[in-house]
Amino acid sequence: MTDDVLLAAAQAARLDVNGAELIRDGSNVMYRLRGDIVARIGKPGTQRTADLEVRVSRWLARSGITTVRALDGVQQPVDIEDRPVTWWRLLPKHRAATTAELGAVLRELHTLPVPDDLDLPVFDPFAGLGRRIEHAPGLDGGERSWLAGHLAWLRERYGRLPSAGPPRVIHGDAWQGNVAVPEFGRPVLLDLEHVSLGGADWDLIQIAVDHTDFARLGAADYRSFVAAYGGHDVTVVPGYRTMADIQELRWVCFVLSKAHTSDRAATETRHRIACLRGEVPRPWSWTAF
Repeated sequence: MTDDVLLAAAQAARLDVNGAELIRDGSNVMYRLRGDIVARIGKPGTQRTADLEVRVSRWLARSGITTVRALDGVQQPVDIEDRPVTWWRLLPKHRAATTAELGAVLRELHTLPVPDDLDLPVFDPFAGLGRRIEHAPGLDGGERSWLAGHLAWLRERYGRLPSAGPPRVIHGDAWQGNVAVPEFGRPVLLDLEHVSLGGADWDLIQIAVDHTDFARLGAADYRSFVAAYGGHDVTVVPGYRTMADIQELRWVCFVLSKAHTSDRAATETRHRIACLRGEVPRPWSWTAF
């Protein structure tokens, strides 16, 4: 039970969890504590990621990026039953960013020099995809075989792309919901678990695909994103279609991972696979999960 994990971690960190309020119950579990503190209980075996998130948060703050703040003066992370627990400052009331606000934050992030002391991982756009396809229950033989072949084809295409230049610090999951905009103050960068070293275009691809392949982002919003980022439009770079196809496979595999416990996710998985196979014309409409 995560309640027991929270209690043990709080005792180690000397924090009061009386009256703790559950605010999220997913693969990562979050509680609100007194004093506007948030406890985040990570997935089993993710201690290194949790430790890196805390250190990245502090490095970004020192670098002038407004980001979710790790709590100072407590043990970070606390390891309880193979689950890391970290402590954060509660965000003020906020909304999700506009595309222009997201573009401005990414432009600022991508100008930072690569830090020498964080040992950031290299971004891998294919991380975990093969395992999810191979082991996902509910796929028939034809679907599994097609997805595995599609993954192999994308790997081959990706290997032939020209170099994107020296790696930069990237967010790794850049979309409007991962930048919180409070009523007062600067936009706040959230969800630091995928921060890594890679080509900056990977932080632009989700918004670009929303514009080119789906019906959820209009031309004006996309132009605002490009302008706020500094004028670089990833949709016109030579490797765009390959990166877009990889991103869409990542989104398919994400919902595939939920299909064995949700009929709605299973139905959505079949729809998304049909889209990738060319059975549904663009622009596509996918249900969010």
